[in-house]
Amino acid sequence: MMESPSTITVRDGVAMDTNTRGWFGDLVFGMLARLAGWFILLVMAGIIIVLVSGGWRAFSAFGPGFITSTAWNPISDHFGAATSIFGTLVTTLIALVFAVPFAFGVAFWLVEMAPPALARFIETAVQLLAAVPSIIFGMWGFFIVVPFMAHYIEPVATHYLGHVPGMGLLFRGAPYGTGLLTGGLILAIMITPFICSVMTDVFVSIPAVLKESAFGLGATRWEVMCDVVLPWSRQAVMGGIMLGTGRALGETMAVTFVIGNSNRLGWSLFAPGNTIASLIALEFPESSAGSLKLSALLALGAILMIISFITLACSRIFLQRGVSN
Repeated sequence: MMESPSTITVRDGVAMDTNTRGWFGDLVFGMLARLAGWFILLVMAGIIIVLVSGGWRAFSAFGPGFITSTAWNPISDHFGAATSIFGTLVTTLIALVFAVPFAFGVAFWLVEMAPPALARFIETAVQLLAAVPSIIFGMWGFFIVVPFMAHYIEPVATHYLGHVPGMGLLFRGAPYGTGLLTGGLILAIMITPFICSVMTDVFVSIPAVLKESAFGLGATRWEVMCDVVLPWSRQAVMGGIMLGTGRALGETMAVTFVIGNSNRLGWSLFAPGNTIASLIALEFPESSAGSLKLSALLALGAILMIISFITLACSRIFLQRGVSN
């Protein structure tokens, strides 16, 4: 049997005998890895080119006023993005306000406090919840959450908080059940499993000696979490939060079921509204090719991409400042 030819190479000052097959496999693997990296960039560039080129007609027709205008009138071909941008940002912010503390609490309990058998069961349930299709969340929200909000939460909040100076603006309106707050709550339920799974994996991977040393010095469980676990896992935790933020910004069907789908701009969390994703989902099937309406929808998609990029950039800056400090 013939042996494959070998060569002598020097790596880090050490002579190594490598055969031709191993060298060829390393070359192929390197090429595939490079192609995968460039393919991601090409896909991203292609998406941006399609959105910008398709929406350029709307940007040219309305100028900067497209971003600040609240109009959406297909009959007169007058379109604006302010209402949907406002709805996207508000519902995402509401979702993060509810989801991040809840996901942190669940992850902390699973890692530090829950019995192992129960922790494995709950962790599996969290992962299964992440796999539920978004339209199921939307249907559940429409039949369960919307009536609950209309009959219990919104009337009570309007009665007790609707007349408070300043805060009352957020809790006024008819108790329909649909609205920005309901959309944010559905998004919070949807993104909690993603954030919780990342936090759980990160908390488990922390070296036990770090926590044991802190406990040995007399630190409480809360002090260990704040002074040891979170500083050590800051980047990964922020990555999980950004994963949830991206899911909330681009969610379509679940929000469409519960947000009310009204092109109205107001400060009340109970008022119906829309998001960029829900507006595109509703209006895209009725947009003819080459129409100004279709161009406006593509422009909205480009704006949503810009919002996502800005959010990611802000998180990177925050992480760099946290590391440097």
